[in-house]
Amino acid sequence: MCPLLPQSRRGFTLAELLVVATLVGLLASVGIPRGARLLDHLRVRQAAHEVWAALALGRSAAIHRAGYTRVLIDESAGTVVLRHAADTLRHWPVGRAHGVALWASRDTLTFAPTGLGYGASNTTIVVSRGARADTLVVSRLGRVRASWP
Repeated sequence: MCPLLPQSRRGFTLAELLVVATLVGLLASVGIPRGARLLDHLRVRQAAHEVWAALALGRSAAIHRAGYTRVLIDESAGTVVLRHAADTLRHWPVGRAHGVALWASRDTLTFAPTGLGYGASNTTIVVSRGARADTLVVSRLGRVRASWP
């Protein structure tokens, strides 16, 4: 061996490891809360779209079957159920599937055979998780308006 050539290093020094660990900690402290907010946003948006689909399907079923169709919202179970007469057409476990909470100003929406809302005025449905919430408003005409663009 030649004494003038430096020997190759293997591994890292303690100072280098501490710098890398500090940088990873800082990036994680910024990224994890943002990731949690993003996850809440995505879960709420998907659940709100499913509730919107349930309402649209309820209105469509009332027109197609020429009868009264009900959309039942169970806040405690977090479910949306679509019924026509004695038949259950569809069941959405929105709360369990997306980890969201449902709140509705009315627990039952009824659509007439014309597609109009029957027996109730506007209904508001809120889908929430964490600090994120989306709102759906169903008009007397049976139209659904959402809080997102």
